[in-house]
Amino acid sequence: MAYYQGNDLRKPSGGRKRPHRKKRKYELGRPPTLTKLGSREERKIIRVRGGNYKVRLRRAIYINLVIPEEKRVQKVRVLAVIENPANPDYSRSGVITRGALVRTELGVARVTSRPGQDGVLNGILIKRE
Repeated sequence: MAYYQGNDLRKPSGGRKRPHRKKRKYELGRPPTLTKLGSREERKIIRVRGGNYKVRLRRAIYINLVIPEEKRVQKVRVLAVIENPANPDYSRSGVITRGALVRTELGVARVTSRPGQDGVLNGILIKRE
């Protein structure tokens, strides 16, 4: 099954638009990464359009955590995924995306990076434990 990233062929009113051409290869997308917790960090490098690269984080252990009251950044271990507002199924299966709430050694943090695109897990400390 292809992941189509082109025009969705619908008008804002919900009616269908007539396509003026067929789908193009450069309009293809890719399946989402679905970053999870693992025993070791695992990354995948993908060549994208224009010869550029994306680093996909498949498995994560650590998060670069901003501690606002101390104004510093610390690398800490991620213990669990608490909630993911992007998708209820992601919360159940422990998928980490931008906006997910994770439990760390210091407390609860919100993920601010896009691990499937950036290859790194950054976050901000919300509640200290």
